Amino acid sequence: QVQLVESGGGLVQAGGSLSVSCAPSGRTGSYYNIGWFRQAPVQGREFVVALGWRGGSGYYAYSVKGRFTISRDGGKNTVFLQMMNLQPEDTAVYYCAYDASRRLPPSQSVADYTYWGQGTQVTVSS
Repeated sequence: QVQLVESGGGLVQAGGSLSVSCAPSGRTGSYYNIGWFRQAPVQGREFVVALGWRGGSGYYAYSVKGRFTISRDGGKNTVFLQMMNLQPEDTAVYYCAYDASRRLPPSQSVADYTYWGQGTQVTVSS
């Protein structure tokens, strides 16, 4: 069993920045992919960015590329998502997700992630 605990998020004005984090624990193993997804009201869960088990710069959805940055604290396995120049359309519940398959590049599909965090709200006011 794997647990993912998210923190961060909140309310920010358009153009502002926020950071969210995801701390995996439990039987994670040493090599796994982490993805971030988001879900706005009455919409499906949307891929945002993923970081493969080898690290690197991450794989971003077009809508967030150049504004969002994913990184990992190797010592603690915590994954950070820094979001800049946020816009009202970024408003959503943000979820991190775990995939032990080691597929590369990491998947952008909800179905490929086995464990999910509880979600954290990000609200951007205009």
